[in-house]
Amino acid sequence: MAFDHRGVHLREAVLDALSEHEVLDLGIDTDIVRVDYPDKAREVGEAIQHGNAERAVLVCGSGVGAAVAACKLTGIRASVCHDSFSAHQGVEHDDMNVLCLGSGVVGPSLAGELVAIFMRARFDGGPRYTARLLKVADMERVMKHGEVTPA
Repeated sequence: MAFDHRGVHLREAVLDALSEHEVLDLGIDTDIVRVDYPDKAREVGEAIQHGNAERAVLVCGSGVGAAVAACKLTGIRASVCHDSFSAHQGVEHDDMNVLCLGSGVVGPSLAGELVAIFMRARFDGGPRYTARLLKVADMERVMKHGEVTPA
């Protein structure tokens, strides 16, 4: 889990929701010093890429910037989820591995609920979902190597 200076306001709710899980805490714990969400997105993404975490919760002010930044990293499937359906369906169908929340959008109670739902969800693994993820992986490969494909 990680927070920028605005996201830190949901820290306790996220920690409570993760109490039954082993947590890699990538900080922060105060809003006194400004911490930019791309820096935290990179830390979270690299933790997943290196096998130090399976999933992550990333919180900024809206959740949007965190999701945009996290999705720039290969293998990271991040999304803003401010409702319970998206929090589980994103994992079940899209193998989402980073839940992004906005501290200015959801309160502590809903944040805790969304984190718990995200953590309980499991990827369906069905052929249509796997085929879609292979397409995403192909997009990542093409973009990483600067290849141009016809539209």
